[in-house]
Amino acid sequence: MNIKKRLFWNKIYSLIILSCISFNLSAETKIAILEFELKDMTLAPRIPSEIKRTASIKPLLERELKSANYTIIEIDPESQKLANSGVGYLFDHHDVAAKLGKQFGADYILVGRLHKPSFLFSYFMGHLVRVSDAKLIGNYISEAKGPNIKLTIKTVESLTVKIDKTLDHQYTPPPPIKNKP
Repeated sequence: MNIKKRLFWNKIYSLIILSCISFNLSAETKIAILEFELKDMTLAPRIPSEIKRTASIKPLLERELKSANYTIIEIDPESQKLANSGVGYLFDHHDVAAKLGKQFGADYILVGRLHKPSFLFSYFMGHLVRVSDAKLIGNYISEAKGPNIKLTIKTVESLTVKIDKTLDHQYTPPPPIKNKP
């Protein structure tokens, strides 16, 4: 094989190896997402539809982050319950949330809340904590106007964009769905 061909193939192999390494590095970001808590301040708190919507946020968020090559670390509800000393405790105590994330091998842990001050709108809130030093590195709020599933999905996508902006910049939200006439 002549030298020019050898150099050419060496460059090609180097590019392939670099591509694989960069892909693996981006796939290495491990994030744990806790079950979202409902903080319902309306006159009819904790109705079944709001409890159901709150429970849907975590799986929707996990799906979106997985689509951007994040590794999702599962923390079982019992472990979350044991670490939580009351409603809002993990949301306000980043050190305890980080300790929980460390137990399960996460790089980051997201503690979430659905804050509902009105029947007309609510806020999906998230605290992203870096596990290695228990620092709050992201404080996110995305507003949802109305309780239907399409708005919940869009609000989760908005939250995902914010989380990804703090981390790896890999997420591309799906295009808006156009209604048929």
